[in-house]
Amino acid sequence: MSKVRDLHRQWRHDPDYQAAYDALKPEFDLARSMIEARRQASLTQEQLAQLMGTTQSVIARLESGTTRPSTRTLEKLAQATRTRLTIRFEAAGDAR
Repeated sequence: MSKVRDLHRQWRHDPDYQAAYDALKPEFDLARSMIEARRQASLTQEQLAQLMGTTQSVIARLESGTTRPSTRTLEKLAQATRTRLTIRFEAAGDAR
């Protein structure tokens, strides 16, 4: 059975795949940030859900990127993980 990571490495040589992946980078970055905030707070998805007044399945969808969070949801996540939400705009093409 192939691991997703191995398939990803293989598929990145396909220009269409790479373009689609790059277009989703901001969403992947957001999902990674949410997971990292939860982990740094030493919370399970279930615990975070309870603190946010939602369900574990909602947290799983947020962390997988299948659900786009509202600003209010991100604020709740920041409060629950004792972090600070920062939103910024960058010039297109910035490689930060």
